[in-house]
Amino acid sequence: MAQKVRIGEADIQRVTDAVTAAEARSDAEIATIVSERSDNYNDVPLIWAALVALLALAVYAAFPGFYIGLLDRVTGGWHVWTMREWMTVLVFATTIKFLGTRYIVGWWPLRMAFTPGRTKTRRVRARAVALFKASTEQRTLSRTGVLLYLSLAEHRAEIVADEAIVAKVSPDAWGAAMALLIDGCKADRPADGMVAAVGAIGDVLAEHFPRTGTDPDEIPNRMIYL
Repeated sequence: MAQKVRIGEADIQRVTDAVTAAEARSDAEIATIVSERSDNYNDVPLIWAALVALLALAVYAAFPGFYIGLLDRVTGGWHVWTMREWMTVLVFATTIKFLGTRYIVGWWPLRMAFTPGRTKTRRVRARAVALFKASTEQRTLSRTGVLLYLSLAEHRAEIVADEAIVAKVSPDAWGAAMALLIDGCKADRPADGMVAAVGAIGDVLAEHFPRTGTDPDEIPNRMIYL
């Protein structure tokens, strides 16, 4: 298993310094948040457990003779199974499969491995938007706030911008920042990726919202680590 990536105080300070430098070139504001995960994905083990249980029932229904013969071998072949007893055995066996799958997939590394990529993307995006609304959206008079959000467990990141930036900057403009962040994460250096991405975001903001000296610093520059 890969070693868990840690974000230390020195990393937080480096990203904070990068934000300060980037904002010195623009009237826009940059918020940075790194999270261990965007969701607990508690529903994933339950979904897989339900699928395994349904598959087991389908197999029992498709090959009843095999399983009745198996029960006969286990019991010595002397017992005549009634319908009620057979259904009870099926319920018991299906329940064991459901609970076993639930607890196996509930182990965090397997839970992440069994979570579809699209599900991770949607939930990281939803968390990023929620954090943006709480920390950045409409927190500046000029509506020029940007959130750079990294979720470590899912290996995904999002850039969410305020309305004035969305009106002037194409989503494609953030491509370089995202590429730099992804490169840093792939090398197990997320802080390096964040620093580089902040610099690239600063380039975009300096082009479209150059510093005039009249816009106050309205959002804390310190990176938030959740």
